[in-house]
Amino acid sequence: MKKEEKTNVMRVLDGKKINYAAHSYEADPTLTGEDIAGILGEDASKVFKTLVTQGKSGAYYVFVVPVAAELDLKKAASAAGEKSISMIKQKDLLPLTGYVHGGCSPIGMKKQFVTFIHETALLYDKMFVSAGKVGFQIELAPSDLIAVTGCRTADIV
Repeated sequence: MKKEEKTNVMRVLDGKKINYAAHSYEADPTLTGEDIAGILGEDASKVFKTLVTQGKSGAYYVFVVPVAAELDLKKAASAAGEKSISMIKQKDLLPLTGYVHGGCSPIGMKKQFVTFIHETALLYDKMFVSAGKVGFQIELAPSDLIAVTGCRTADIV
């Protein structure tokens, strides 16, 4: 890592005694998820992005999907038991979650929303998600992510 900087996500995991590895890279707003996977030297299927949505009921949901995949809104709505789901506006992300675009993590949001992770995460011993700040990723076991967020697995892409 650049320096021994701890993000809120890392502090949450430390507090719960969950093993993880922190990774950092030069923050660049033009980087895609696939670019970040390349920087990490990992297959893009192991690197996940965090997407925040709102259901027709008004409830918010978090979906964690591989960076190269696209959230299927119909499958997401079905998993959440909603009639429909839409992505929240980027300007609403920080006030709602405490995270900025490109640094949103399913761990340590201001409020814990119902969270789903794409079922392929279970194929891997380790997976990557944002560490809650642009330029930082954490690597952890999918079972640990499930334990800390209470998320459910689903076919959502």
